[in-house]
Amino acid sequence: MTDEDLHWQPASTAPALGDDEIHLWRIDTGERHGQALEAARAVLETAQLARLARIRDPAQHARAVRAQAGLRRVLGHYLGEPPRLLKGANGKPYLDTRQAALAFNLTTSGELALLGVRRGSGPRAELGVDCEWIRPRARLAAVARRMFDPATCAAVLAHPEEARLVPFCRAWTALEADAKCDGRGLMRPRAAASSLPRIAHCRPAPGYIAALASPTLPPRARWRALALVDD
Repeated sequence: MTDEDLHWQPASTAPALGDDEIHLWRIDTGERHGQALEAARAVLETAQLARLARIRDPAQHARAVRAQAGLRRVLGHYLGEPPRLLKGANGKPYLDTRQAALAFNLTTSGELALLGVRRGSGPRAELGVDCEWIRPRARLAAVARRMFDPATCAAVLAHPEEARLVPFCRAWTALEADAKCDGRGLMRPRAAASSLPRIAHCRPAPGYIAALASPTLPPRARWRALALVDD
């Protein structure tokens, strides 16, 4: 076990969340291990179902439904009521602060969704989470040169070609988590006054790598890894 491996505890309800903790939820979205699709649909609001219906690929649609249902289930457990989700200027979802001061971020990749939750609101509590299924990538070197800063690109490409995939995915998840932290997106520059987030990696499942980003990221000892299971 490495320092990036976490002990995932099955959970059907949310445990108490301390002020200096992060809860990281793993949500299976595949057909084999994920929630039954009709049960997942029953958790979602009509407007959400309508938006998800635009996803034409049946497998992608099913994974998206399970991810959003897992998000609503988990947030609902913390709140004691269905979450009221709003969207910021750049589309990042957040909770109506009249319900609770909770920050969260959801990411999906392959047959996995990963949800980070912490207490607080505002810039210091912002949270970005990204997860990547480690699989072969076309034009990996070209993407690294275009998207990464020079030092990161050089570090990735210093590996032999056959050994670049994992370093690339680590760098990519860090880039995405950073961009999702303040909601600006990959192609927008960071605001001059914003704080650079701390970034840490973990392995949510075999064959996956994830990154968390926050200006006030708690130490790993204050993370709790939870695998969502049916009630």
